[in-house]
Amino acid sequence: MQWRDAGLLLGARRFGESGLILDVLTQSRGRRSGLVYGGASRQKRAQFEPGNTLDLSWSGRLEDQLGRFETAEAQKLHAARHLESPAALSAISSLTDLLRQALDEGDSAGSAMYDPSLVLLDSLNDADIWPALYVRWELGLLTALGFGLDLEKCALSGARDGLSHVSPKTGRAVVAEEAGDYLSRLLPLPTFLLDPGAEANLADISHGLTLTGHFIETRLLSAVHRGMPPSRKRLALKLAGPV
Repeated sequence: MQWRDAGLLLGARRFGESGLILDVLTQSRGRRSGLVYGGASRQKRAQFEPGNTLDLSWSGRLEDQLGRFETAEAQKLHAARHLESPAALSAISSLTDLLRQALDEGDSAGSAMYDPSLVLLDSLNDADIWPALYVRWELGLLTALGFGLDLEKCALSGARDGLSHVSPKTGRAVVAEEAGDYLSRLLPLPTFLLDPGAEANLADISHGLTLTGHFIETRLLSAVHRGMPPSRKRLALKLAGPV
């Protein structure tokens, strides 16, 4: 069997003396893996950093068995572009690690996150916009994999204006005035997740990461019996201050 596709590198591990097994999110086939002979060599090492995009051609005996990448040519070296930005590098690590934790091999649903992931990676040179895009990316990850939040109207009154919090149990939006004594138990819902034109300050980003992180951990990752990757926790700490 053979196929050709674009891919986002999620990770790589050594195979033998000089080989690498690449773990990629492909544009149309979900998460896939394959062997690259000589991929661990010094000459090729830089193109196989997580977050890089690749032009791939795969061949193997069966679709569900480990095959070989006959072609694995780097298109964009995202990590190399941000060596002086620890926060941007943390975002790359968090993005790729979350996709690895959330997706199984051959999970085609993950391809819905391919284009949004590239949009986020391409935005990392603008520190004024990418933190908010990252939070929206996590919200999109929940939706793409069937764990989306209901932020359209208040779960208590049906109101569509004044939404300010989210129930940590149901994932439904709430108007603060309707919550009463339960308000302290709810998760703040930052305005920029409802209005793409709204600005997002550090507090908004922090609230957004707390919101998406809660549901990624308790719904998405718990469903596959996996935990939140440490890189995601490091990113949240870095975004608590200047990017």
